[in-house]
Amino acid sequence: MTTMTEASVREFRMPDVGEGLTEAEILKWYVQPGDTVTDGQVVCEVETAKAAVELPIPYDGVVRELRFAEGTTVDVGTAIIAVDVSGGAPADEPAAAPAPAPEPEEKPEGRQPVLVGYGVAASSTKRRPRKGPETTAAEAAVQAAVQQELNGHGPAPAPAPVEERPRPLAKPPVRKLAKDLGVDLATVVPSGPDGIITRDDVHAAVAAPEPVVATAPVTPAAPAAPAASYDTVRETRIPIKGVRRATAAAMVGSAFTAPHVTEFVTVDVTRTMRLVEELKQDKDLQGLRVNPLLLIAKALLVAIRRNPDINASWDEANQEIVLKHYVNLGIAAATPRGLIVPNIKDAQDKTLPQLAEALGELVGTARDGKTSPAAMQGGTVTITNVGVFGIDTGTPILNPGEAAILAVGAIKLQPWVHKGKVKPRQVTTLALSFDHRLVDGELGSKVLADIAAILEQPKRLITWG
Repeated sequence: MTTMTEASVREFRMPDVGEGLTEAEILKWYVQPGDTVTDGQVVCEVETAKAAVELPIPYDGVVRELRFAEGTTVDVGTAIIAVDVSGGAPADEPAAAPAPAPEPEEKPEGRQPVLVGYGVAASSTKRRPRKGPETTAAEAAVQAAVQQELNGHGPAPAPAPVEERPRPLAKPPVRKLAKDLGVDLATVVPSGPDGIITRDDVHAAVAAPEPVVATAPVTPAAPAAPAASYDTVRETRIPIKGVRRATAAAMVGSAFTAPHVTEFVTVDVTRTMRLVEELKQDKDLQGLRVNPLLLIAKALLVAIRRNPDINASWDEANQEIVLKHYVNLGIAAATPRGLIVPNIKDAQDKTLPQLAEALGELVGTARDGKTSPAAMQGGTVTITNVGVFGIDTGTPILNPGEAAILAVGAIKLQPWVHKGKVKPRQVTTLALSFDHRLVDGELGSKVLADIAAILEQPKRLITWG
């Protein structure tokens, strides 16, 4: 009688998109035990800290086990589904127990599956394998003190190994700075590329009033008391995870790393609104998304062309300013899963119809929750349109890694002095936040003034563009 051996079972592991993600939530399974799957077939949908993504299986076989239920958050690298690739065992034969998961240091042969496509070479990972459990100096001191108190006298024995945690990524000078300041790197929110902790991150941790995450205690402690509540029956608690948690961490890191400056300008956009109505009738723009945001985006691109130094980023690790000779224009989008910022690649090269088409695709994909992780990587400057909520303006926080973000307020009919007389005009307020390490007041003011001038006189799109 044919039986299924452990060798015939392939385990499909939660893949890594290659952007430093560590976990994902299983939103929906598309297969069940006993189903036949083929190479490239989508088996489930997961939500990472960046987007919802459908996962294809990389081989043929019969599903034997779903390791986790829908709604479960799973670490990257954990087996989530077992598939018999031998052709399947008879129905009356029980499936063999899956092989035990390998140690974290082991790497599966060949290529690993990723959230998009079929993976990269296993050697491409940037994380070095751990050599063994490790404790921080603070943990070792606490353990030694506790053990010595229990013994009553004499030197404390060597501390017992503690549960292994991923070692925070930081360069030696940053580690020395953290040690000198008494900062546990495990509690620091990284803002550098690939999750690297920078000097600014360490200083931000020192400036914070209280650390959010405490070092794991050596001895069991009583559970923390819940937040004060007067009526738990009429309250709902929502776990912080996925896009919401990633956004929160990114905003905290940005707010306490980059010195923000925000400038404002109120501008008469009556002529721009008239142009929007004219463009809606243009045959070259039929069926495309034509609205004030389209012309505001074009005005920002022209302002960047006239003031290219604002399109830059701060590289703390290498102590360099990186000037970008391309514009990946981010558009902040509110979705049911939280705020995301997909971007239009090489927006500086697009014509007005091409920009309108790209904006329409970006917004539609975001609303459907299908924005890919790649679409949210590599942004250089962002627009957030708070005017759609009837808000006059705001002080936006920079998207991490960018030097500027433009907030657009509501466009309202207001009394305005026009040609020496008070008349009703379409008016809005723009707010430009920028990283003062990269952008001084003069440069930020020039960019904001150029955007305002174009929106007041949109013919400048031709003369300046």
